[in-house]
Amino acid sequence: MGNCKFFILILIVGLLPASPAFGKNLGTIGMTYPIVEPDLVEEIKASIDYEKLAKVMVEHRQNYKAKDIYALPTVKRDRTFFVDMTYTLDHDIANENGEIMYQRGLTWNPLDYVSLPGGLVVINSEERKQVEWFLKSPYNKDRQTKLLISAGLAAPLIKQLDRPVFYLTKTIADRLQLAAAPCVITQNGKKIMVQEIKIDE
Repeated sequence: MGNCKFFILILIVGLLPASPAFGKNLGTIGMTYPIVEPDLVEEIKASIDYEKLAKVMVEHRQNYKAKDIYALPTVKRDRTFFVDMTYTLDHDIANENGEIMYQRGLTWNPLDYVSLPGGLVVINSEERKQVEWFLKSPYNKDRQTKLLISAGLAAPLIKQLDRPVFYLTKTIADRLQLAAAPCVITQNGKKIMVQEIKIDE
C-alpha cells in the first residue's frame, strides 16, 4: 500500500508545472557530448530501393485482376431485351429516431431520378475479336460510354485503348440480367435496353 501511495505521489508531482521559484541552475557537471543519434526517417528513406519498389508497383498494377469479376459466355446470336429497373423494398427503412421513412412494399424506379448517358459496353478482353470489335465501334469514340470487361486484365486494355476500363461484377450482371458478351446497355425511357451482339467469324 505504501509503494502505491509513493507511486501516486511521484505521478502527481511529475505532472505539476515547473515553477521558476523552485528552479536553480546547477551548472554543468562532467563532460558533455553532442547527440549523434541518426534520423530515423532518413535511415528508412536510405534503406528503400525505389527502383525495385517502382517495378513491383508496376507489375502489381499490370497483373491486378478483380476477385469479383463475373465471366460471361460469348454471344451466339443477336438478341435485344429490356430490363425493368423497378425495385420493391423487402423491408422497412427507418431514420435514426426509429421512425419509418420508407415502408416495405414501396416500389420505385431509379431511372426516375438518374440517367445513363453513353451507356455501358461489356466485352471479354481475352477474346481478340471482341476487343477489335469495340475498337472499331462508335462506342470507343464516345467517352461517356463506360467499358466493362467480363474476363482478362484491365491494365493492358487501358493502355491499348487509352481510356478507363472497369470490371463487371456479379451484382451488376444480375441487376441488368446480362447473359453474354459483347453487349451494349443503354437507357430506353424508363427501362434498360440490352443488346447482345454476335461478332461475325
